[in-house]
Amino acid sequence: MNHNHDTEPDVLAETEQFGFAVWRSVEDDEEGYVYHVELGGISLHLSPEEWEDLVLLIRSASS
Repeated sequence: MNHNHDTEPDVLAETEQFGFAVWRSVEDDEEGYVYHVELGGISLHLSPEEWEDLVLLIRSASS
């Protein structure tokens, strides 16, 4: 887990109305990113593979 609190999160997207956000962080003990999805009181923390699957799911639902 990345315990370096001095680095700014890499915010990928956020909404104004509800304050939803998607951001990613680099993990020290793993290579790659962890994607964070903040939806009000719900937080998801996803591996890159899980993130890609979620993106495909949302795109399918909105088409």
